[in-house]
Amino acid sequence: MFKIFKAFVKKELYHIIRDKRTLIILFGIPIVQVLLFGYAVSTEFKDASIDVLDYAKDETSIQLIQHIQSSGHFTLNKVLTSEADIESGFKEGNVALVMVIPKDFSSDFYGNNPLTIQLIADGSDPNKANTLVQYTTRLIQSFQKNKLQQIENPFLITVEDRMLYNPQLISAYNFIPGTIAFILLIISAMLTSLAITREKELGTMEILLVSPLPPLLIILGKVTPYALLSFIDAILVLIIGHFVFKVPLLGSLILLLLCCLLYVILALSLGIFISTKAKTQQQAMLASMMGLMLPTMILSGFIFPFSSMPQVLQVIGSIVVPATYFIEILKAVMLRGVGFQSVVIEIAILLGMTIVLLALALKNFKIRLE
Repeated sequence: MFKIFKAFVKKELYHIIRDKRTLIILFGIPIVQVLLFGYAVSTEFKDASIDVLDYAKDETSIQLIQHIQSSGHFTLNKVLTSEADIESGFKEGNVALVMVIPKDFSSDFYGNNPLTIQLIADGSDPNKANTLVQYTTRLIQSFQKNKLQQIENPFLITVEDRMLYNPQLISAYNFIPGTIAFILLIISAMLTSLAITREKELGTMEILLVSPLPPLLIILGKVTPYALLSFIDAILVLIIGHFVFKVPLLGSLILLLLCCLLYVILALSLGIFISTKAKTQQQAMLASMMGLMLPTMILSGFIFPFSSMPQVLQVIGSIVVPATYFIEILKAVMLRGVGFQSVVIEIAILLGMTIVLLALALKNFKIRLE
């Protein structure tokens, strides 16, 4: 029986390797997606254009402008002459932020008098506007600290922040783990569902069912090659994330690879379940792409913070989106360097999902046979 199963797996593996389209989907698309998400999807910014309305026009205000420019985050677009010129830059799309420096800036600054620097940003993109204002505020605070060399007000409360695990706030550290989870789920589930549905659509499934192998081994034989290739896919994506985008690996590599293998098996189980429901490859494709893509991107914490979602969506994401737990495992092992005990709950949930999906798939498969 094992020899027959081995021959069946080898036949499927050769069939996949000969199919260039499948290889492109399996290896080409993940590489492109990782590179696109890593480079294009970013919360960081550099060389944002800024206008300055400088009423003071003194040495200190000029030094402040130079300090903000020297950070590398901003480039000076123009120095405005009046408030009427503020909106023109935003309307033309040339300016991301306008800083307004008051008239008595130097005297108030060194005289320890209250003063206000106004920051005006384009609120049509709230996330970007908030980020720009936060960056500028921190630059102004650092300028004040460097210039005064002391806290003039003894009762002034200063805040010193420290970002653990990602001190430079590099967006790739967040997007790469999410991209890995997204790619493995979509690619593995889609290819598996298409492979089994293709057999049904072409009428060759009946030929397989009269073979000496039982239905369970037939499913395993169809899935095993995809499991091996998808696991290689996971390793490839991890290598790109580590060496191209410098995402650290502080935890156990063995633990990480075992979790990746479990997640791949879960994705393949989901693909098997989809194939038992779909009658055609088109239905399987739509179910894999549309039914998995949007929930994985939106409800897993990949793009939007999971804790900020409404309670109902958090429940849905926790129940039906496996990537929610896998992303947490990746971030915990890669960025925080935790061990098995810290992610045992997430691993148990993924294992439970895998068992449930395999049981449902096998049940549906037997029903169709009857």
